[in-house]
Amino acid sequence: MPGFPGLPGSPEDAAGDQAPVCSAKGCRAPAVWVLAWNNPKLHTPERRKTWLACDEHREHLSSFLGMRGFLKDVVELTEWERNSATDR
Repeated sequence: MPGFPGLPGSPEDAAGDQAPVCSAKGCRAPAVWVLAWNNPKLHTPERRKTWLACDEHREHLSSFLGMRGFLKDVVELTEWERNSATDR
């Protein structure tokens, strides 16, 4: 599984064997979505940072990033993992 450094459930997490969880504050639901984003003031155009979202928080997190012009893509986690595996 591709890593999501710094996010709960990532391989770097102390309990790295857990499934990835939503990035919304206080949410421990399993992640279903990957929100790919970048801050154009800080990142090169091709760089993608990621947040994970459950179904409940997908719209809220997407809106937060979208209002700032940061959101680049929203993809199902399984598709993101498949694409990441073929990119290697």
